[in-house]
This record gives sequence, C-alpha cells and structure tokens, in this order.
Amino acid sequence: MGIIQNVLGLVFASIHDEAIFDLTKNRTMGSVPFGGRYRLIDFPLSNFVNSGISQVGVITKNNYGSLLDHVGSGREWDLARKKGGLHLLPPYAHTSSTVYHGKLDALGNIWSFVEHSNAEYVVLTDCNIVTNIDYRPAVEAHIESGADITAIYAKGYYDQTTGSSATIFGIGGDGFVNDVMINPPMTGSCNLGLDMYIMSKDFLRRIVKESMSRNRNSLRRDILLDRNSQYKILAYEHTNYFSKIDSLASYFSANLALLDRTNRAAIFAKNAPILTKTKDEAPVHFGIASHIKNSMIADGCIIEGKVENCVLFRGVKIGKGSVIRDSIIAQDTVIGARCSIRNVIMDKKVMIADERQLTGSVGYPLFIGKGAEI
Repeated sequence: MGIIQNVLGLVFASIHDEAIFDLTKNRTMGSVPFGGRYRLIDFPLSNFVNSGISQVGVITKNNYGSLLDHVGSGREWDLARKKGGLHLLPPYAHTSSTVYHGKLDALGNIWSFVEHSNAEYVVLTDCNIVTNIDYRPAVEAHIESGADITAIYAKGYYDQTTGSSATIFGIGGDGFVNDVMINPPMTGSCNLGLDMYIMSKDFLRRIVKESMSRNRNSLRRDILLDRNSQYKILAYEHTNYFSKIDSLASYFSANLALLDRTNRAAIFAKNAPILTKTKDEAPVHFGIASHIKNSMIADGCIIEGKVENCVLFRGVKIGKGSVIRDSIIAQDTVIGARCSIRNVIMDKKVMIADERQLTGSVGYPLFIGKGAEI
C-alpha cells in the first residue's frame, strides 16, 4: 500500500452530535457504538489508512473521553508514528477561543496543526457516514481537474419528512457542481453529499482565514451554498454501499442493514479492512435452549434465549426463555429470563429484569439509555 505523503486527513468527530442526542449525551459522535464491535470513528480512520493517508487529525468538541480511550495512540490503525500519525485536536487552539460553531470555525481553531503539516492537500470527512472508500482516485481526480473543491457524493434517497440534514448537489454535464441545496423541500432520488471534501491546503487556508475575518463558520452554507458559482467544485461519485446516520431511526436501520450479506461484504472488504480497538474476550457461549437467526453477535456474549435479526455487542447476556428480535443491544447489557423485546436500541450496561416486555417500531425504535434498570 503506497503512502500518500502530501495528503492530510481531518475527521470531525463531533459535528453531528445533536442528530442522535440520545446516544451522544455522554459521548461524541465518533465514539457511538456500531455494528457489534466498532465505533463510528473506525470508518473514517480505516478509510484514510487504507487509502495510504498516514497524517490524520481528529477534531473533537466535547464529551470526548470515550473517544480518547478508544483511539489512544492510533496503534490499531497503524497511526502511532514518529512522522505524521494520529493527532487528537481539542476544540480550543488558545485560551481566548470559544468552542467552535461550524467546520470553518473548527478549522480556524486548529489551523496551526494544518499549517505545520507537510501536506499539499486535505481530505475532510465527518463520522456519520458508514462506508468503505478509497480516497486515492478522488484525490487524483481533484488534482487533474484543477478544482478548488472536490465534493464526494452518492446517488441516494432524500425524504424531507424525516427532518434529516442533507446537502443536495446539482451536477452539470462537465461533472462540476452547478447548484447546491441544503435540506430542500423535496423527496426522491438525488445527488446526496457525503460531507467529504478535498481541497489544497492553500485554498483551504484562504477560505478559513477569510471566513474567520467575516465571522462565517459553516462550510456548507457560507462556501458551498453561497459561493458555488465563484469556485470550481468537482462532484466525485462514490458508488460503494453507504449508510448515513442522522437520526435514531437511521442509526437503527444502518445497524440492521449489516445483517444483509451484500451490505456487510461492501463495508467489511477483505482488501480494505475496517480496523478497531481489539479486546480480549471469551468466545460466545450458546446455551442448550438458545436459538439464533440472522444476527451479528460479538465476543463475550452469553445467549440462553432466542435472538433474531439483532446486533449484539460484546458481553451481552440474554436469559432463558427470552425472545429478542430486530434490536440493537450494546455492550455489557444483561437481559433477564422470559423477556420479550422487539425494535429496541439499548445503550451500554442496561439491566432488564425477568419477564419484561419492551416494544418499539421500525420508524421509532424504543431507546433505553446507558446504565438504565427496568
């Protein structure tokens, strides 16, 4: 794997925290559990490493204790390096700074880190897109096109009734963006922005410095929307499977979508693995009366009941006679005997007593907070 020496990867770990507030009350978006054994930060970090990008900065905001614990020195992603490597960037650059309000504001706060990198180009990404992407052809397309900004998008479906946040691109025959809409009043197939952008460091410096002087902080509104006619914005299509997490319902469906073998193969590609912090856990213990169907079950689980269409994280215990369907059960949760649970998201270390019935719906899954006892 060739290392792209002149590209810096920047991850915004906290930019969509408010979208799934139930899960980000005590953690940042990047450390939200996903897919049985991962955190959302694992996907952008792995994509950078698999693309040969070895200089990576993670921009934090608040509630980032669990993120620091998970990422550590970056060793699991081969980012514990003397040159380049992983850098966790706090929300304040100096004592007079305030917590940032948008991406341009955040970049202004950590600009000294960007300036001192040896990068010529910068790839920006958020943590709310679960996908497997190789940035190398996108960076090459950006350089060859002479674009100011390359915006990575995918063909997707947008529904205005969900209230989710979206950037929709109009794209001309030349492959450049000719229109930008944010949360438009429309429903249907569209060119959906994935909040991934490529720019030269010189261009990024110019828009960050100018935005700071004019008190502008939103990359989407103040640059893409207001100035798309002034800048050359190349649209680069990402054709691999992706899921966008911008609500509790989309988090629920994105996890359960991994139960489809095709989706799973697209995300967890053998030649471009999604890496995560490893833990030494015992294998799964299946009781004599247990029954498992179409589920992802992480190490350390003890299953005595019935599990169908579920994602179970490490150390989950399910008692005898319990039936768990279409649910996401986070780490170290204990479910008692003879329970009936369907369309439920349980955060870490939940305790469910015997003979409890909990039911949500596909569009509105029932959420049980971290450490709750029922």
